Amino acid sequence: MSAATPAPVRPGAIVLARHGEPALSRAVKLTAEEYRDFWAKYEIGGILPDQTPPDRLKRFVAEAGTLVTSTRLRAIQSAQTLVGEAAFDRHDILIEAPLPPPRFPGWIRMSPRIWGFVARVWWWYLNHHDGQESRAEAEARADQAAAMVAELAADGSNVVVMAHGFFNHLIGRSLRKSGWKLVESEGYKYWSMRRWERG
Repeated sequence: MSAATPAPVRPGAIVLARHGEPALSRAVKLTAEEYRDFWAKYEIGGILPDQTPPDRLKRFVAEAGTLVTSTRLRAIQSAQTLVGEAAFDRHDILIEAPLPPPRFPGWIRMSPRIWGFVARVWWWYLNHHDGQESRAEAEARADQAAAMVAELAADGSNVVVMAHGFFNHLIGRSLRKSGWKLVESEGYKYWSMRRWERG
């Protein structure tokens, strides 16, 4: 009599979490060129000190088998707020998609929040990437990132990805294409999490 075939392992859950609130103030009005400089500083900056992550995210991280982050400081510091000195892997593949602003005239001044929206629309729909990563390239990178985190969850352990709002959205789209389902969402605010499970 042949041995029974072991049941396949159900993959663990994947949580795509956004980093904490950055230290760089958004209470300014900027020209397109000034926003370009603002975004460059945002990309290398950390988070405001003394933040308290949500208890639910802390519990999920404590129970997860793997925590990975992007290589941006705001993601790394957010993860350290959750796990202290514990080690975790950091991956360039998880960094945020770029936000090059359209070259509007200098008399147009807007808040960083509005510039971010405008830049994302130009990047997404009009392919304005200004020599940086294009939408198609970012979507391909998100497919690779989704495959990486799905592989981390393949043994049944839960995985937390501490990264960035829009790129987490792209990873989620890639996960959905490969059969994962969004079972819980807290939106895209700082410290929010979106939980995916294999269908």
